[in-house]
Amino acid sequence: MNHSSGILTHGVGGRQDLPLPLEYVIAGAVLALLVSFGLLVLTTKRAAEGQVVGPESPQSRNPRGWPLPRLGRVVDSPAWIALWRVVGLLIFAYFVLVAFAGSDNANNPIFGMTYVWLWVGLVPFSLLFGRVWRAISPARTIVAGLTWLRGAGDPPLRLPERLGYWPAAFALLAFAWLELVYPENNYLGPVRLWLALYLAVMILGGVLFGEEFLERCDPFEVYSSLTARLSVWGRTQAGNLVLRTPLGNLDTLRPTPGLVAVVSVLFGTIVYDSYRESPTWLQFVQNPEMSAGTAYLISNIALVAFPLLVAGFYCAGTMLTGVGDVPRRALPGELAPSLVPIIVGYVVAHYLSYFWESGLATLRNASDPFGNGSDWFGTADLPVSYFFAFHATLLAVIKVAAVITGHVLGVWSAHIRALQVLPKQHLVTGQIPLLLTMVGFTVGGLYLLFAA
Repeated sequence: MNHSSGILTHGVGGRQDLPLPLEYVIAGAVLALLVSFGLLVLTTKRAAEGQVVGPESPQSRNPRGWPLPRLGRVVDSPAWIALWRVVGLLIFAYFVLVAFAGSDNANNPIFGMTYVWLWVGLVPFSLLFGRVWRAISPARTIVAGLTWLRGAGDPPLRLPERLGYWPAAFALLAFAWLELVYPENNYLGPVRLWLALYLAVMILGGVLFGEEFLERCDPFEVYSSLTARLSVWGRTQAGNLVLRTPLGNLDTLRPTPGLVAVVSVLFGTIVYDSYRESPTWLQFVQNPEMSAGTAYLISNIALVAFPLLVAGFYCAGTMLTGVGDVPRRALPGELAPSLVPIIVGYVVAHYLSYFWESGLATLRNASDPFGNGSDWFGTADLPVSYFFAFHATLLAVIKVAAVITGHVLGVWSAHIRALQVLPKQHLVTGQIPLLLTMVGFTVGGLYLLFAA
């Protein structure tokens, strides 16, 4: 088997991005602080005057948006839904084919399709098109078929409301462990087993608990749906398609048990992924005096510790925010949606060149799934572009801009949420801990990008 030694980056290999110049880090942190403070003053002043803050009223959790009746009739039609179900099944069939008949080496497209197209690609596709995983999920299609065979009626069991997104949070952490920590993540067997277990649990849960199980427990659907809240595609309470501002869409996200855990896992694993590429971490885990088993144990502990640190820092900052009638323990859940733009900014900053280069390599490998010289899709000879490797300054600017943009949108969202729960006398002072929390995330993120 043709596998390189050690853990390949993200399970498929890849080059480490060039470090950011220190001046970008300092400028980005200062700019984030100034913009955040300006937004705080602006939104507070408008709220005090009784004006609308942003594109939607901060008092409304159900912004109307612009109706799209014609487009809505198309995307809600049985033919359109069936089309994307078929697309999802064809992709799933290809997965099964390369998982069981493909070669167990780095050229098998299943690695790139899982670690690059699926995990990283969910973010840009969901931003552009909305809840894409919901549309093409093979688990949803199989569950729908089994439910049809069973006949009409409610599912046999009801999912406890208090469970919320907790199963999805643990599943997301499990996938991050496979991708970032497990030593054999570039072998076919472990990837095949993880995906098989995932699909089996989703199908069984969907049959027993209905679609609600997939909405709250499928890690990829939860990730895609959260990211889709920053798209321009929204739904009214009646289910009609509307066009909304991204922050208007994000403001429709309700606090749900486990939501803080999900955003903390997503954010924390990206932070861990950045830190594990830093010289400090590499020197520590590659110390000749440290055994491989000890280094593996430390990596596992760190993978869990980073989301816990993110959750602790975030919960402390939000619970210190001045409150009125809302209990402090409820504030992390109320304000959790504001972390979604920051997560998306980190994804762009950390994975841009990886997605570009490894995504093209996967497209090339996909055309020759068995490594026998075939060219199924006409991309077997596709050259891999290393554009960002030769434009390091441009890459650095995009990274800093992505982190700052995500931070600014997150701060704006947090302010809109805070203005809905803060008493009038705490409109300014109550938001200071929240502001410092957001700036802390941004400075830390820029530092990690600089250190990697």
